[in-house]
Amino acid sequence: MQKKSDSILRFCLILGDAVALILSFAAAYFIRVHVDPRPYEFESQLLDFTLTIACLVPVMLIILAALGLYKKSIFLGRTRLPERGRLLLAAIFSVSSLIVYDFFKGDNVFPVRIMALMAMGLSFIFLLIERIIIRFIIRRLFKRAYRARRVIIIGNNKNTEYLADYISTTPESGLRIAGIVASKKFIPKDLKTHQYSSLKEALKKAHADAILQTDEKSTENVYKQTVQRHMVYYFVPSESSLSSHFGEMELIGNAPAVMVMTTPLAGGYAAIKRAFDVLFSIVAIIIAAIPMAIIWLISKLSDPKHSPIYTDERLTRYNRKFRCYKFRSMKPEYSGMPAEEAFTKMGKPELIKKYRADGDYMKNDPRITKLGHFIRKTSLDELPQLFNILKGDISLIGPRALLPGELRNYGDRSLILTVKSGLTGLAQVSGRRDIPFEERRALDIYYVMNWSLAMDAQIFFKTIATVLKRDGAK
Repeated sequence: MQKKSDSILRFCLILGDAVALILSFAAAYFIRVHVDPRPYEFESQLLDFTLTIACLVPVMLIILAALGLYKKSIFLGRTRLPERGRLLLAAIFSVSSLIVYDFFKGDNVFPVRIMALMAMGLSFIFLLIERIIIRFIIRRLFKRAYRARRVIIIGNNKNTEYLADYISTTPESGLRIAGIVASKKFIPKDLKTHQYSSLKEALKKAHADAILQTDEKSTENVYKQTVQRHMVYYFVPSESSLSSHFGEMELIGNAPAVMVMTTPLAGGYAAIKRAFDVLFSIVAIIIAAIPMAIIWLISKLSDPKHSPIYTDERLTRYNRKFRCYKFRSMKPEYSGMPAEEAFTKMGKPELIKKYRADGDYMKNDPRITKLGHFIRKTSLDELPQLFNILKGDISLIGPRALLPGELRNYGDRSLILTVKSGLTGLAQVSGRRDIPFEERRALDIYYVMNWSLAMDAQIFFKTIATVLKRDGAK
């Protein structure tokens, strides 16, 4: 629930910032044309000018995201560099980027240069006012304990008492006490009922979203518990170990806390990635509509009794199950069966060992139809997953969507499931099925822990080249 509320908050911020930016430029135009008495010479109309700015707003939103303005900690005032300073930088950088664009492209974004300076000041003011309004609404919701992050505080340290008292008396912090694992002397009197004897008990009964550790005892184990449950982990370091190189520094009250991130793909970056996924999937569905219709028709004519679309249960972010759409490529009598059961059913149990030894792949697999071999070879069988992307089940780029059974013998499953699964990813463009299963998983983990927009761009273009060359397609 907390993860969803964070996404809603960021969506509101992005939408509010976009509106504020468009209004600020429209206001700059209006002031120059209707308020400023000095003569002007340009023919650009308010509507045309506003539409041009609206098309360039995504660039400005990326600048805001790069400045960290979609991190919840900044919005709630829990960082050292205040939000106002970042908003001022965002206004300066945004308008400056448009001036540079205007200079090189010659599109006359600013028909009068003074409008750029007006827009710069108004952008800062409008963004500030818009965020004050959203902050007021959010804090009113937090005061009612609506969607606040439920946190377990663990550690025998004076910071335990301070943080427990601060969180319980400051609803606008966005946190609520779910449990405290500490000695009684470190727990405020009015919070004694929140005490748990162990972290295991607290995790089982408190239904928390985050863990806040105030001492350095068993930090590795505590952190591991949060990763396995896809929770947020805060660590309050001692003065001797105060450092932010291993996480993102926040202030909770007056206590510095390090929020350890399992992946850089969070906050504003996640919102940008989702926006791209939606835009890409809509365009790709339109472009691929005719090929998908042809494949659907051929499949239906060759086997009228069964649906051309096959759905399979897979896992995506936070261990959530979803139905993955694909064009049916396997004979109906073997669909959904484990390889062992299918090969036994067809009277060829000797193929089981060969299939598993080759990384769950077999050339000329007897379970696959003639059409299935073609659409798998050309990757056309995966086109229906564009609808999974549009729905938000998966992303265009990410780790391969795992089958639930693949997790049983896989130790780093929690890391892979920290981000959404993807239609394509680092493992696919590094050899697809030509590399062993364990190497593919290692590449997926590397992607999760080292994600960047640049990496996604490289994977995207490599995917196009890989599909065209059919490298690793089976």
